[in-house]
Amino acid sequence: MSQPQPDPRLDVRGAVDLSSLGRPTAPPPGEPGGAPAAGGNVVDVTTETFGDVVELSARVPVVVLMWLPTDDAVARFGTALGAVVDRYEGRMLLARADVEAHPQIAAAFQVQGVPSVVALISGQPVPLFQGILDDAQVGGVLDQVLQAAEANGVTGRLDAEGGAADDDVAAEPEPEPLPPLHQKAYDAIDAGDLEGAIAAYTQALREDPRDAAASAGLANVRLLARTATMDLGAVRAAAAERPADLQAQLDVADLDLAGGKVDDALGRLVELLPSLDADGKETVRTRLVEYFEILGPEDPRVGPARRALANALY
Repeated sequence: MSQPQPDPRLDVRGAVDLSSLGRPTAPPPGEPGGAPAAGGNVVDVTTETFGDVVELSARVPVVVLMWLPTDDAVARFGTALGAVVDRYEGRMLLARADVEAHPQIAAAFQVQGVPSVVALISGQPVPLFQGILDDAQVGGVLDQVLQAAEANGVTGRLDAEGGAADDDVAAEPEPEPLPPLHQKAYDAIDAGDLEGAIAAYTQALREDPRDAAASAGLANVRLLARTATMDLGAVRAAAAERPADLQAQLDVADLDLAGGKVDDALGRLVELLPSLDADGKETVRTRLVEYFEILGPEDPRVGPARRALANALY
């Protein structure tokens, strides 16, 4: 995952220099006149519990406030920041770290003054700002945090206790069981029995000619069977030496498709069509239709190749 980069807004106005801590001027959190106690979307972290919020940041973005809860101005800002985080209705967590009680946390983020605010997204620290911002400025920064989190797949929501809600964790869906003949074909491929896989897919198409998955599977296995024993150098040499040899051109087109050179494979066979008799054209048409099945209708190369095939035939 690339590190998220919200636009940082640094503003040291109102920051308290950690090298000259003053006397407490506000009661501790939870007491009258102090900042609210932790709860809901707000937690207080210690050196020992900080790893828990780092882990939680894989589920919801965590906004870390480094603060002095007993400094009056900082406490008031912490109160306001908690209120702004609450507006996001559990889509982010505010983790408050008392830098005087837990200086290791401040040192880890190289904090020089409080309040300092950093986001954690999937364990990645994203510096946000230092100092006191108003509610509108804070909201703008946190909007960016949420956008960065969503871009990195961090889209959970907290429950009432401040933990990630279970229903926000995307459970791996149980795979749908394959139809019996499809499963038989897969098992045959795993066992190296390509002829058995071809037989299974062929039977599936007899039972349901509209089975697109069986048609694509059959085309893929036939390509595997044709190229399994080919010698790349010999096939390419034969195609170069005998440009009018239909089988030599079909073989090299198969190897091109199997090797990911889709445009080369399609182009080679389409360009060959005008020089062929009716039987040769039908052979190439059949092979191209197999290629289209392998690539699928959504592949942007299929449409132009289909039109070129139609123009060459009709």
